[in-house]
Amino acid sequence: MASPLQLPALVEPPSQEHHAGKVIFVELVTPDLAAAKQFYAGLFGWTFRDIQAGGTAYAEAYMDGRPVAGLIHKEVPAGEHRQPAWLSFFAVGDVDVAKTTAVTNGAKVLFEPHTFPDRGREAVFADPQGAVFAVLASSSGDPPDVLATPGEWIWSSLITSDPDTDAAFYQALFDYDVFDLPADQGAQHLLLASDNYARASANTLPANKPNVHPHWLNYVRVDDAVAMSAKAVALGGRVLVEPRVDRHGGKIAVVADPQGAPFGLLEWPDTESKEVSQ
Repeated sequence: MASPLQLPALVEPPSQEHHAGKVIFVELVTPDLAAAKQFYAGLFGWTFRDIQAGGTAYAEAYMDGRPVAGLIHKEVPAGEHRQPAWLSFFAVGDVDVAKTTAVTNGAKVLFEPHTFPDRGREAVFADPQGAVFAVLASSSGDPPDVLATPGEWIWSSLITSDPDTDAAFYQALFDYDVFDLPADQGAQHLLLASDNYARASANTLPANKPNVHPHWLNYVRVDDAVAMSAKAVALGGRVLVEPRVDRHGGKIAVVADPQGAPFGLLEWPDTESKEVSQ
């Protein structure tokens, strides 16, 4: 038997905080771990600790000493075209109960519930529209609801063909409150909240991109989306959605790392709270 990955605890020192439905960790599955580390270190100033176990190469990324992400090396099988991607981990109290709820509501299990020492129990699913996500019952508690600093993940958007149906799925899974916000004509923008705190959104797939499948897209907080987009390009990445003004008044952009994994850049004013009123 290969020894399991010894992943570090999510919260040090451990806490009793639990926020069901909050994205508490994000992992990148990439065919070039060394290049990915170089790119994200250059872009955000992340530092890395390498972890080896059972032939798996894994790097834990840190921002100011706090874990912000995990990077896993995974070869793409010959003849397959598989885009590297960031995987969102949502907090749950019980992974096995979450699995039952997810499957009952039309999800597929991609990775059965599995326990990692110190990290907790996790599983990976595809939602009814095909968007891939993970759940994690952290054994050290969940990170507190404080505003992310630049270089940390601040937002997650579900880009999907049927926001209403998908929002109902995640509501059943995470007990979200769902708010319908104004959106462009022919599009939907649904806000998903728990503990009176905005967690994520469900958005309509762009009509001009027929080959894009439903997926989760995670955003990193930045001070300047234009400058960071240019920096991503200089480091070997590319811009997928040019910087534009978001509904909060700051700019937003979508870029891809050199291996093609997409992620967002989001300016967020310190005066803007993520708390929602009922």
